[in-house]
Amino acid sequence: MKLIYTDALVVGAGLAGLRVAIAAKERGLDTLVLSLIPAKRSHSAAAQGGMQASLGNTVRGDGDNEDVHFQDTVKGSDWGCDQTVARMFAHCAPKAVRQMANWGVPWTRVTAGPRQVVVNAERITIEEAQAAHGLINARDFGGTKKWRTCYTADGTGHSLLYAVDNKAISLDIPVHERIEALKIIHDGKRCHGVIARCLITGELRAYIAKSTTIATGGYGRIYEVSTNAIICEGIGQALALETGVATLGNMEAVQFHPTAIVPVGILTTEGCRGDGGLLRDRNGHRFMPDYEPEKKELASRDVVSRRMTEHMRKGLGVDSPYGPHLWLDITLLGRQHIETNLREVKEICENFLGIDPADEWIPVRPTQHYSMGGIRTKPTGESPQLSGLFSVGEAACWDMHGFNRLGGNSLAETVVGGMIIGSYVADFCQQHELVVDTALVSKFSNELQTEIDELCQGGAGENAFTLKTQMQRVMMDHVGIFRNGAELAVAVAELTELLQRSRNIQLKCTKRHANPELVEALRVRRMIKVALTVACGALARTESRGAHAREDYPQRNDKDWLCRTLASWPNANDLTPTLSYEALDVMQMELPPGYRGYGADNAIAHPDTAKRQEQIATITAGLGSHVTREQLQQALMPFELPAALRHANQRLQDQVMTSTQHDGTSHE
Repeated sequence: MKLIYTDALVVGAGLAGLRVAIAAKERGLDTLVLSLIPAKRSHSAAAQGGMQASLGNTVRGDGDNEDVHFQDTVKGSDWGCDQTVARMFAHCAPKAVRQMANWGVPWTRVTAGPRQVVVNAERITIEEAQAAHGLINARDFGGTKKWRTCYTADGTGHSLLYAVDNKAISLDIPVHERIEALKIIHDGKRCHGVIARCLITGELRAYIAKSTTIATGGYGRIYEVSTNAIICEGIGQALALETGVATLGNMEAVQFHPTAIVPVGILTTEGCRGDGGLLRDRNGHRFMPDYEPEKKELASRDVVSRRMTEHMRKGLGVDSPYGPHLWLDITLLGRQHIETNLREVKEICENFLGIDPADEWIPVRPTQHYSMGGIRTKPTGESPQLSGLFSVGEAACWDMHGFNRLGGNSLAETVVGGMIIGSYVADFCQQHELVVDTALVSKFSNELQTEIDELCQGGAGENAFTLKTQMQRVMMDHVGIFRNGAELAVAVAELTELLQRSRNIQLKCTKRHANPELVEALRVRRMIKVALTVACGALARTESRGAHAREDYPQRNDKDWLCRTLASWPNANDLTPTLSYEALDVMQMELPPGYRGYGADNAIAHPDTAKRQEQIATITAGLGSHVTREQLQQALMPFELPAALRHANQRLQDQVMTSTQHDGTSHE
């Protein structure tokens, strides 16, 4: 077997993976990236609407800062996130956006003077400051108090991925394409790399590294209909799970996006609603104000998806051969706006629906979109159980999203998380040596080779494609937007049976090289295990929090369930995962649990919430009236960052205040 050594190994060539690789390479480390596909074809390119960062350049973003972004993120997570990580993220997001501009991202910019925008179905005129002219613009997104989603029309992910990949190319970072990692090499305490298979030749290779970062994206394709690329099958999460040591976090936290087109499930960006688009029912009625009178279409994603589903359940959806749907109306934005800022949406509608969205409404309904769960990591991105194993982006439960992600925070997480975790990866590589153990490598290589040999021996057995289709249907039918105990129990039972059957897969085509059936067979067993972590976690969690909505347990229960679900698979022969829980410490929170702002405030309070609120009041009073917001924040919840990322962010409002103080005029 071929052994390939590197200092920093990254599995996955999307934005998060490439950003980690760049950070390691810039520190002088030998760095290598593995990818199923060419880097510029990664799923990161599909992100449309933008990335959140509190720049505060626009008039509708005036007053935005890290505090506001942090609070929006925590509330959006339904108090399920790691608030330290949310702070790290909010602090570094402006730095990442500006760095991306330096690397060549053509951000849409502010034009000084009056411009027309659509807000709450009304066309209004806003006046952008002369001082903001040429600075990075921002649009509105769901669940945010300020306009902070920086964008490049509706091709933001595409722009970012090309810029970051070009940066990686300029640093001579090699990307081994058409390579699939299928085993993590480890000794129970330390990760040594991966065993990977070439999808073209079938060759098995061992990639040995001081650090291994899993950046393979989400697991949306365990569902029948998803906005995810077909490569987003949760294999990275499965690799960690199959170590028997590393844990996955919050796998039941699965987000459904409100506006995927019917029937194919391709996303239309939240930027449609952020720019003023409306949701309408079969009668043309704009229904979201009936449910969420304050935020309307720009409530948090999980909330909008549930309201849409409720509305269709009332018989107010539009009948179609593919089931009921609702309408997304962006016609009021005008053709010029659509062809300038939503041109990718226009092309999708033309190519897949045969309609012009400047004239016609778009058929949409909620569709599986994002995985908040993933490989559980510390704030440094490293697995708590397996030293040297890191994860970043949607593959990870870092955990800044908790049980619901705000739109624009995922694209931001890829480059912000990659920037932060990449620095910690580089630190780890420089501080730790690795003794190459060829016997350990052979052990995992032989296990994978035996699995392939058994699949290729021929004879009667299960069909991998059939098993995958049945798994996806089970997840779609029983582990969807609304969940209940009876259906989740059915899902667990049926998935367990599918896992058992997957141990008897036999191939019709037994070629060892480029063989799609073999690829599917190797993946489907692992995908079913990932699906079981989702279904089992959802069945066990008897509350509703963020995107996890239990009809039989409609309350958010902070008293019993303010914790992170951990899933592991210690025995390879087990048919279900082992679940455990990691409590979230209210007494360490900067923002204790409270009312999220949607529907009835029916949460069951945690006993420490009132204590923490009193403690915060005491700390705040003790600091006096002249304390800065940065000093207050550090007093309430200190957080650490790599030294290069700790400096304060500068904003337009700070410059304006400084200049007015210098010339003696008032800034009010």
